Amino acid sequence: MKSGQMILTAEKVEQFSETEPVLASAGPVSVRFAVSEQEIVAAQRLRYQVFYEEMKARPSLEMARQKRDFDGFDLICDQLLAFDTTKSGDEAVIATYRLLREEKIHNIHDFYSAQEFDLSNMNNACFREKMTGRQMLELGRSCVRAEYRSNNIIQLMWRAITKYIIRYNIGCMFGCASLAGVIQGDLELPLSYLYHKYKTPDAFNIPARPERYQKMNYFSWDDIDTRKAKRQLAPLVRGYARLGCYIGDGAVIDDQFNTTDVLILLLTDRLRKRAAHFFEPVA
Repeated sequence: MKSGQMILTAEKVEQFSETEPVLASAGPVSVRFAVSEQEIVAAQRLRYQVFYEEMKARPSLEMARQKRDFDGFDLICDQLLAFDTTKSGDEAVIATYRLLREEKIHNIHDFYSAQEFDLSNMNNACFREKMTGRQMLELGRSCVRAEYRSNNIIQLMWRAITKYIIRYNIGCMFGCASLAGVIQGDLELPLSYLYHKYKTPDAFNIPARPERYQKMNYFSWDDIDTRKAKRQLAPLVRGYARLGCYIGDGAVIDDQFNTTDVLILLLTDRLRKRAAHFFEPVA
């Protein structure tokens, strides 16, 4: 589900211990999981500021009234937050990532991404063999407060995520990532670049749902200006590409968020090869 009224209760929100250690830190910024309803609400308010006020997504009437971005997935996801420890209240939450691991849902089609993409091949024998008994992790709803946007914050968040990967035996990460705008002509070049260079292998291809499928292959590889295409990618998508991700076959227009979405798939084994420093202990 994408939206709807949500009331948080202590019984519904899985909370980490109040003594849960900080997973990553640098200067006044620390990263850990939310441990209270108040911290989750602060993250939802940050998401509202970024997605609806800044990026001009269209909120429901209830979201607009509360100035929070929320849906039913908040009840089952772990909320990874970055804090500026020199601030207090909502202002202390400066970044967020929402994590949903496979063991918390009934089947693969209960993931948020299944609303836009057909995840069936992530259950086939070829893909499960690559997973070697590990589980999947869906990442979503990531954003950073405007004045804190830098590679340093993202690096800290990913150091925390790699600890989560180890803790919960994660074999792959995936989720929807967005390119700004829904006018297909403006995105033909970056979509074509992603299709030719990063498309999921046929053995575990992940296509957009048929009723939402938008083509990505507008230009042949020889006709693509790769430097221009890279510049047109959202920073988050560029970051995943550097980490060795695959991209699903087909894009999806999200009218509510005014974006064109692609499916990101990142195998943990590839991440370890591309970004081994994330897994190294920090002195």
